[in-house]
Amino acid sequence: MAVLSADEVAAALAGLTGWEGDAAAIRRQVEAADFPTAIQIVDDIAVAAEQADHHPDIDIRWRTLRLVLATHSEGGVTAKDLELARTIDGIVAAHS
Repeated sequence: MAVLSADEVAAALAGLTGWEGDAAAIRRQVEAADFPTAIQIVDDIAVAAEQADHHPDIDIRWRTLRLVLATHSEGGVTAKDLELARTIDGIVAAHS
């Protein structure tokens, strides 16, 4: 799977909610209503990530989630990261 160029990543990020980044990685911060909701979001992301066999880095601080996506085996952002970002957007929206 090919690493996307900085321009390709920038174009894709324009269509995603709250994501930023570059060709190395994309990031999003999510504020959940409370800690249990944050954990439910993480649980749902875990299921989706396992199904996609593609796993984000997740940092949980009370109700704040910091998500980072990169395809480490390829050395940067690929289509798999953008696909999982779209899935994460849907999960977050479902818990809002």
